[in-house]
Amino acid sequence: MRARAVALSALASISIVGVGWQLGSQAIDASHSLVSSASGTDAAAASAANPAATEAISATAASAAQSGTFTGSVVATRFGNMQVSVTIAAGAITDISALQLTNHDGRSVQISNRAAPILRTEVLAAQSASVQNVSGATYTSDGYRQSLQSALDTAGF
Repeated sequence: MRARAVALSALASISIVGVGWQLGSQAIDASHSLVSSASGTDAAAASAANPAATEAISATAASAAQSGTFTGSVVATRFGNMQVSVTIAAGAITDISALQLTNHDGRSVQISNRAAPILRTEVLAAQSASVQNVSGATYTSDGYRQSLQSALDTAGF
């Protein structure tokens, strides 16, 4: 009797996994059809079917409209303040300048002076504030990204 109960339990688990797999496959198929329709000539229909795509297109258009230099907020870190400014031209980040770097002591100045150029290069490549920390410069990286994001928000980027 116990062996039969275990066998039925195993069969039920297999059935649940099978149904879940089939539902997942259907969701994947549906997403593929949205992607393939978006790559076709009927982009308006794809945008109507996928509101997230419409928002992404709108966000891109808005960021392209803002050009200029925008100053980020001052971000207080454990080792001093951070502040950057960003220059945007034709919808792209073209330059980032560190206006304030951490300066609590000689070590924090040294860390910031090493991390700032790396962060600048990474942001220019990524075209966003979504970049990883520089190893050994967590506070500098966090403050830099926060100040940069506030400047990008001001620009509507």
